[in-house]
Amino acid sequence: MTTPDLSLPLATLLRESTRKAHETVENSQGANALLSGRLPEEEYIRYLLMLWHLIMLHSAFEEALEQHATHPTLEPTYNPTLLARGPSLAADISFLLDVPETSWKSHPIHLALLKDPPPALTTYINRIQDLAKASDPSPLLAHAYVRYLGDLSGGQMIRRTIAKAYGLDEASGQGLSFYAFKELTSMKPATQGEMKHIKDWFRAGMNKAGEQGEDVKASVISEANNAFDLNSGLFSAINTELEPKEVPVEVKQPSSEKTYPLSQVISVVVAVCLAHFILVTGGFTGDRGYQKLLAIQQWFSTLTDATNSE
Repeated sequence: MTTPDLSLPLATLLRESTRKAHETVENSQGANALLSGRLPEEEYIRYLLMLWHLIMLHSAFEEALEQHATHPTLEPTYNPTLLARGPSLAADISFLLDVPETSWKSHPIHLALLKDPPPALTTYINRIQDLAKASDPSPLLAHAYVRYLGDLSGGQMIRRTIAKAYGLDEASGQGLSFYAFKELTSMKPATQGEMKHIKDWFRAGMNKAGEQGEDVKASVISEANNAFDLNSGLFSAINTELEPKEVPVEVKQPSSEKTYPLSQVISVVVAVCLAHFILVTGGFTGDRGYQKLLAIQQWFSTLTDATNSE
């Protein structure tokens, strides 16, 4: 591995030094299944549950960031109003399980995860806890980099893929809020352009953190590669062997209503028009015309009866 030039800005160093680890995660079976829309919905929910445990439980990721919010390495990028993913994860899990947000923790899928958590999840949580208790929590910035910039970048492609795969409404955002962010300076939903501004702001914060010295840069770079490895472990815990559930397709049945040939319809229209013409030109309109019509009908009935009696 090439020794990084620690005189460069931290954001640049992270991008270049983690390129290979990034590609390894992207090419994993779990990531491929997620990015291609082939991941069964139940396994996707299980993946979100793992992320929720990592981010919210056991003094894990976002609590560790809060604990060290004033640390000079973490303070420049600490903005829970903008970046926190925990509440969004809970909302998506609740929606996808079709249960109230107060009760999804008792759902069988979650209970099964609690009973038998994947070793990769336990390893990741333990690492975050160790960093939170360390005398220098600077490496936590590496996990923030992988988590938040990943969600702001590749996460947007995942959003579109899972919306299509699971029939979710992108306009309403229900079931997709994990990939949604607010604007930097307001509570309005962030557009793609605004998300670029958020990423620029985050990179500037990382560069400011890196100004403390090369030791900080080196520790964050090293931990970033570890963070990618830990995320790869989570993807390996996804069961890609399950067959996606087939979405029932509504087949339209042929209509049972009676139809008529076009020629027959035209004949009826012509007959109606001809009858109207005879009524008008023959003077059968108005009260006098109606009396005349009745007289003709009576004459025609008499003539028919006479013919039938012969």
